[in-house]
Amino acid sequence: MTTRHAVLEQTPIGPLTLVADGEELVGVYMETHQHAPAANDFGERVDGDPVLSTVAQQLREYFAGEREEFDLPVRPAGTEFQQRVWRALREIPYGQTWSYGELAQHIGSPTASRAVGLANGRNPISIVIPCHRVIGANGSMTGYGGGIHRKQWLLAHEKAVEDPQQQLF
Repeated sequence: MTTRHAVLEQTPIGPLTLVADGEELVGVYMETHQHAPAANDFGERVDGDPVLSTVAQQLREYFAGEREEFDLPVRPAGTEFQQRVWRALREIPYGQTWSYGELAQHIGSPTASRAVGLANGRNPISIVIPCHRVIGANGSMTGYGGGIHRKQWLLAHEKAVEDPQQQLF
C-alpha cells in the first residue's frame, strides 16, 4: 500500500492542494473546490515528496507562461466514463476551448453532453487535466468546480478568450 502525500502550493489563483499516491498525481484541488475530498483524506502534509515537487515545479512554469503541457503521471479516481472524459480533456490544446457537445462527440457519445459536464465537474486533477477548457456551446463560461472567476483567469492566461471581462456581463 502506498502512502498518500499532500502539499500546499501558492499560485496566482490561490492555494492549490497537490496530492500524490506513490508515484502518481491523484489530486489538484483549489481552496473552494466543489468536489474535493475532506482535508484529512488528502494524506500526510509533507515537504520534499519527489512527485509533488515535480508537480509544483510544472505548475509554477505553467503560471509563468513557460509550460503549455504537463508531463506527469496521473491517476484520477473515477468511473470508466469519467476516465474517458478526463483522457479527452488532455487532448484539448493549450489556448483552445471545446464545448461540452464537442467533448461528447470526441469520446464517441454525441448525446452525452450533460453526462460529460458532470464528469468534467468531478475532475480531481484541476489544471493538469484541463477541465477549464470546456465551455458552453454558445461560448458561455459555465460551471467550474473552483469557481467561474478562476476558469476565466485560466482561459485568459492561456489566451483562449479575448477578453474575460466580456463574459461577466
